[in-house]
Amino acid sequence: MATVLSGCATTEPPHRVPPPKSLPASPSAPATAPPASAPTAAAARVVLTRSGGFAGRGDTVTVEPDGRWSVVDRAGSRRTGRLSGADLDRLRRLVADPALAAEAGRPPTPTACRDAFSYRLTVGTVETGYVDCPSDGGPPATARAVVELLVTATG
Repeated sequence: MATVLSGCATTEPPHRVPPPKSLPASPSAPATAPPASAPTAAAARVVLTRSGGFAGRGDTVTVEPDGRWSVVDRAGSRRTGRLSGADLDRLRRLVADPALAAEAGRPPTPTACRDAFSYRLTVGTVETGYVDCPSDGGPPATARAVVELLVTATG
């Protein structure tokens, strides 16, 4: 055994692969790129809570960044699935839209409706919502688009 091991010994340094040559930096390119782990709205968990209505619903839809979703109703029943590629792409575009953050910054308005659905949408740290009441005026457009997409895709 000693003979075999001594035959493998070498006095040469280990072979090293030279690092790849880098291309010259473009004058318009930033000096450093943001870290790959920087969070974005499109990579955040989306949670939609729908409550109210005549029957007193209480549903929570949770969509993970990869498109997996679950719906838990007021009674605790759970359904799961995965958004289609087209729905996931649309959801990502909607939650990355700066209009959603702007809608979240608006103060809530009191509602004139009873037994209307109330929607609460959370995307990462951004929270917005509305009551689906025609006499209150129009709901925030981007939040409503996200709600409609999630209700339809997970329904």
